[in-house]
Amino acid sequence: MQATPPIAEPYKRRPVTDTYDVIVIGSGIGSLTAAALLAKEAGNKVLVLERHYTVGGFTHIFHRPGYEWDVGVHYIGDVKRGSVLRAVFDEVTDGKLEWADMGEVYDRVILGDEHFPFPKGRKNLRAMLMQRFPGEEKAIDRYFELVDAALKTSLPFHAAKALPRAIAAVAGPLLRRKFLQYSNRTVREVLEELTSDQKLIAVLTAQHGDYGLAPGEASFMIHAMVANHYFEGGYYPIGGSGRIAETIIPLIQQAGGKVLINADVKEIVIENGRAVGVRMAADDAVLRAPVIISGAGVDVTYNRLLPRPVAERRGLVRKMKPIRASAAHMCLYIGLKESTESLDLPKNNLWIYPNENPERNLAAQRSDPDAPFPVVYVSFPSAKDPDFENRHPGRSTIDVITITPYEWWTKWEGSRWKKRGEDYEAFKEKFAQRLLEELYRHVPQIRGKVDVYELSSPLTTQNFCNYGHGEIYGIEHTPERFRQRFLRAESPVKGLYLTGQDIVTCGVGGALFGGVLSASAVLRRNLIPTILKHARTRREAEKAAARMAAAG
Repeated sequence: MQATPPIAEPYKRRPVTDTYDVIVIGSGIGSLTAAALLAKEAGNKVLVLERHYTVGGFTHIFHRPGYEWDVGVHYIGDVKRGSVLRAVFDEVTDGKLEWADMGEVYDRVILGDEHFPFPKGRKNLRAMLMQRFPGEEKAIDRYFELVDAALKTSLPFHAAKALPRAIAAVAGPLLRRKFLQYSNRTVREVLEELTSDQKLIAVLTAQHGDYGLAPGEASFMIHAMVANHYFEGGYYPIGGSGRIAETIIPLIQQAGGKVLINADVKEIVIENGRAVGVRMAADDAVLRAPVIISGAGVDVTYNRLLPRPVAERRGLVRKMKPIRASAAHMCLYIGLKESTESLDLPKNNLWIYPNENPERNLAAQRSDPDAPFPVVYVSFPSAKDPDFENRHPGRSTIDVITITPYEWWTKWEGSRWKKRGEDYEAFKEKFAQRLLEELYRHVPQIRGKVDVYELSSPLTTQNFCNYGHGEIYGIEHTPERFRQRFLRAESPVKGLYLTGQDIVTCGVGGALFGGVLSASAVLRRNLIPTILKHARTRREAEKAAARMAAAG
């Protein structure tokens, strides 16, 4: 029996001697999706290069003795059977990635002392809002109408990003026009035309941490996408978020591809105006392929990996100037030596706010590190994953996340991970204790039962994900971001493509569709119809199997 190939191997142990059709920089969900689709739909031999010691980007997990934590996948919406997102996941994992429903209440919003449960199902959410905000019925209904109207414009807008450049130049303005009517306005501008009730606005926008901007700064379009994404509830990958990469990579390998870790790319190699390969940081070796896809983000790709003269000639340096990094964050990873069941930990997330004014709270934090946290998000991954107890019996985990200005951490820039000094550790510990106390207020049964905890800072994100300011969502989702026509799959440099959340939107779903757009752009055909056709065939086969099983 032939041995199953390892999911990834270190670059230094596996010198690259084969030739490849495509080289992909980074192994985030956008990169892996693009690689898997190119392998599956076109038989491309793809080489994926990951600078980290593990694969998956923000979908990876990390371990400490007895525990594991997700670093970026806290919940995903719209993966029920029949959805387009589920069809894409099934396509790139051969249906091997399974999902656990988080239950009837997936988010619980806490404003001061008031709790607002977000139930699964649009009708249920509407009913909760109507009950809690009597007299605001028209505003609430109009809100749902605007979310729907905005979403109807998103398909042509994103389709334009995958079109060949010449076609996009002609058709793009028409495809983008209606979308921009919604994306050009902030969330607060739109909602304050519906209602003057600031508490209602705060509840409707309570998931703004999922896109990292306060309602007064964020584009209404990103809010509409995120809100709609969770209307039908939240889900979590069974087996943990590490299963995402584990189920995608075999498709890449089946076509002769390979995924390498500790494989830091120093530069994209350009010859005669075309991307022809990458230069490796470890040994200066040049690996060649006719197609290069970067999942490293537009800032890293255009400002660091692309040779500066090339980026300047193509106007990319100038175009990047108005682009800003999204929010930086801290995450407190907590392990407890008791089971999720014995501690009665919930599946639903907590969104904790001191009051109903996020803009004021963020401004206060920027000027005073001791100000109340503008938002605290709490996730219970061991409760969401029905397989966690099998892997780590008698243990449970919690993630506690908050926003932090990157400027607080710049004094330690350039220092090495785990060797940043006592003052850095003391600075982190202060925030860790504050986050623990906030957690104890809302989950009091865990006080005195924490076994281990570890705080990641924006420098941790910078170190492992190579984002310059430790940002979690790539570039900001402001109205300005959606006006940038150069944020597309095909770059102005021949042979070079981009993927991931910067060319679509933030989050796992956005980055996943970034991979679909990239593969579609490379192959010069829309892959969505093919993916949906395969999904229908898969469902019909499952129904036939179920009928046969029922018949005995």
